[in-house]
Amino acid sequence: MRIVIALGGNALLKRGEPMTAEVQRRNIRVAAGAIAPITKEHEVVITHGNGPQVGLLALQGAAYKPEEAYPLDVLGAETEGMIGYMLEQELGNILPFEVPFATLLTMVEVDGDDPGFKNPTKFVGPVYEKADAERLASEKNWTIKQDGEKWRRVVPSPIPKRIFEIRPVKWLLEKGTIVICAGGGGIPTMYEPGKQRSLKGVEAVIDKDLCSELLARELEADLLIMATDAEAVCTDWGTPTQKAIHRASPAALEKYKFPAGSMGPKVDAACHFARETGKAAAIGALADIADIVRGDRGTIVNASYTDVTWH
Repeated sequence: MRIVIALGGNALLKRGEPMTAEVQRRNIRVAAGAIAPITKEHEVVITHGNGPQVGLLALQGAAYKPEEAYPLDVLGAETEGMIGYMLEQELGNILPFEVPFATLLTMVEVDGDDPGFKNPTKFVGPVYEKADAERLASEKNWTIKQDGEKWRRVVPSPIPKRIFEIRPVKWLLEKGTIVICAGGGGIPTMYEPGKQRSLKGVEAVIDKDLCSELLARELEADLLIMATDAEAVCTDWGTPTQKAIHRASPAALEKYKFPAGSMGPKVDAACHFARETGKAAAIGALADIADIVRGDRGTIVNASYTDVTWH
């Protein structure tokens, strides 16, 4: 099969962990260990989140004068290189020497009129206590929102329209390459109004799961997996009535509501992929990827299912 695996940013840098290179590499080593067995039997494309990482770079940029700080599209490109490098190295330490890897900086087109620019929802950077978040928001002109019990910065998250590097991704797959691309949802870009083919970066972060879904469709993937720190999609998350969904049709899954800042985009992406392609999408824990491919773990979304079954 051709499989697109989307690694959640918090799967690579867990909530509350120090944002050091050592910690990120340790988590990426775990991710590589989970993915490596899959690559022996299937074509694999890896995408990844970058919310904590791009937020860290933005904080480092605070040392500059405001007019000297790098914009989010450039920071997104930096994280694609950083995380892609670590993934290549850790996978290469496990797989046979002759297995080729490639990390592609991936530009993604968005619409300047996307409503996401008016309502920032994408979490980036570390979590803060409310008072600290409010102070930083005042100092840096951030928008902040509550994320669980903590608070985080949020930025615009427009819908991805087109992946510019889709052709080289296909060429690399045809040569048996494990491809790492569209990291952090890709580098947000758009054409400047009134100018012919003048592409520019955008101060935003595209949702990684929505971009991975677009990538999987354009690559005609057989399976889209969104790996996170949860074993499955659950109703009533964090309550005594929490239940894990094992299999569901898009229509059945869409009857439930999930948080916009976490599981919601994953569910939306899975339902859209399953409905548009007639193939399966899955959401589950990074450690369970091999079992998810077999359909034994995680939440599997497929248009051929008639209702919801529970773990």
